[in-house]
Amino acid sequence: MTQNDATATIIAQQRALLDALPFGDARDLEAVERGFLGTLAEPAIRNEAGEVVWDASTYDFLTGDAPDTVNPSLWRQSKLVAKHGLFEVVPGLYQVRGLDLSVMSLVEGDTGVVVIDPLISKETAAAAVALYREHRGDRPITAVIYTHSHIDHFGGVQGIVDQAQVDAGEVQVIAPEGLVDHAVAENVYAGTAMGRRAGYMYGAALQRGPRGAVGAGLGQTTSVGEATLIAPTLEITTTGETHTVDGLEIVFQMAPGTEAPSEMHFYFPKYRALSMAENATHTLHNLLTLRGAVVRDPHVWSQYLTEAIERFGGDVEVVFTSHHWPTWGNAEIHDFLGMQRDLYGYLHDQTLRMLNQGMQGAEIAEAIQLPPALENAWHARGYYGSVSHNVKAIYQRYMGWFDGNPARLWPHPPAEQATRYVDALGGIDRVLELAQRAYDDGDFRWAATLLDHAVFVDQDDRRVTALYADTLEQLGYGSENGTWRNFFLSGATELREGNFGTPTVTNAPAIRAQLSPEQLFDAVAITVDGPRAWDLSLAFEITLTDLDRSFRLTLRNGVLVYVEKAPSGTAPLHLSLTKPRLIALAAGDLDSDGLDVEGDLGVLQQLLAVLSPGDSAFEIVLP
Repeated sequence: MTQNDATATIIAQQRALLDALPFGDARDLEAVERGFLGTLAEPAIRNEAGEVVWDASTYDFLTGDAPDTVNPSLWRQSKLVAKHGLFEVVPGLYQVRGLDLSVMSLVEGDTGVVVIDPLISKETAAAAVALYREHRGDRPITAVIYTHSHIDHFGGVQGIVDQAQVDAGEVQVIAPEGLVDHAVAENVYAGTAMGRRAGYMYGAALQRGPRGAVGAGLGQTTSVGEATLIAPTLEITTTGETHTVDGLEIVFQMAPGTEAPSEMHFYFPKYRALSMAENATHTLHNLLTLRGAVVRDPHVWSQYLTEAIERFGGDVEVVFTSHHWPTWGNAEIHDFLGMQRDLYGYLHDQTLRMLNQGMQGAEIAEAIQLPPALENAWHARGYYGSVSHNVKAIYQRYMGWFDGNPARLWPHPPAEQATRYVDALGGIDRVLELAQRAYDDGDFRWAATLLDHAVFVDQDDRRVTALYADTLEQLGYGSENGTWRNFFLSGATELREGNFGTPTVTNAPAIRAQLSPEQLFDAVAITVDGPRAWDLSLAFEITLTDLDRSFRLTLRNGVLVYVEKAPSGTAPLHLSLTKPRLIALAAGDLDSDGLDVEGDLGVLQQLLAVLSPGDSAFEIVLP
């Protein structure tokens, strides 16, 4: 694939940023090296088939000064995040960083070690624990803590412990209340769409290098091994709740509705160490992640940070999180947590102030300015979340998608809008002329807008797709935000090389296995093709023999409805099976053993015939 140099406009932007930000501040460079004990002898981590699921060495190019094709602030962040290995935070508390998107922390107790956040994949988690044991001895794992309900904080669990150990009471699994429900719902309900967009967000199909993927700001990218889940044995429900695990006292603080719907902080008095989960990292985080999610609440987020300062701030000497490097020293921690709190509080309050003055989300995003102290704090820069898309998320949270202008209440959909815009501008050739002029003038945002319309009129015009790819590439080169860069460059890649689909699938079998029956029925219901099912009226009953639960399901008006109730004996079909067999049945498996059928199986076949699964390769930059 041919890639371009940075244009003069982008080069000038990069140099201006070098003058504007405090690049002489070396504190993060020292912190990221602190306590380094060693790293993997072989940086490529493989699965059982020998396929590479993570290779830290692919980021070895991140040395020296930033090239013109990478925003220098993002280059600095990526160099810090790419540092990989085992680190001593304080004696007895260790972290493995740079072996996945997230960080694994390990806290030594009386007889073994408590693992916090076992990464995304079995393979990377196993490699991280092996690295720890290489330096600290073969200590058994006595507990696993999930800080919150995102896959990079539980997916690797079966790479370090197994269900039998948990069932035998050898290992506790601790999580905030509701984690499993939120985890499986996020990865199953909208999992197809989120997975496709996550491929853009994390640059999954991009070549790593100065003209491709350099990192996502929060971490470099996602591993591509096997994701798993073991249900918690202890759910934390109350702030102030205290438990002793392997001789370690742990004091918990609930923080739901912040970076994740189910999340918690916790404090280890023995080490004077506070885990802030993912609520105070070395970047502005997302209030609405670009892959898609429910909008997060920055007001509640800032309040929980205030509560953490008040509850633990008098004693804490080190803060560590689920991403990035720790912060040491009580005064430094107060400054760090206070500024993180102010960051989310400021964005919330100022967005509300301006929307109440009649400004729209896009207008607020352009107008808002952070206070100088936040603007110049490296940990408040927008490497993962951005001020721009976070402000729009806050607007969406309070006001919804409609900005109040009646002309925008019922616009044409993209393809029909594009046809009208291109016609109004004088046809494709005229749009190309205007877009080329905007490109040459360095107005890449306007060029992208014009070319977005043009490509929705004629996606086969190579002049359009070529200039569109070149435009997105320049926008990527200039982006300080890692996920924006990945989105722009991924769009350019698909315009030049074709649709790359969904490289990483989070809807893994081990996660689907944790679905409750109700969640499974919901997951089936959202795949019903409504128009094809309009004329169907179906009813059947299911008994889950391993759970001793029964349900009646009906399909009418294209809606699948379930009610838990004892079998009536009057339904035209009754199925008896286990929950695992139900999961296979929902995937279309009618033939395997374990399905006891009474009545007309044709009822079920009619339902399966109107299911329409998601498309993991739907178009994003093309119509």
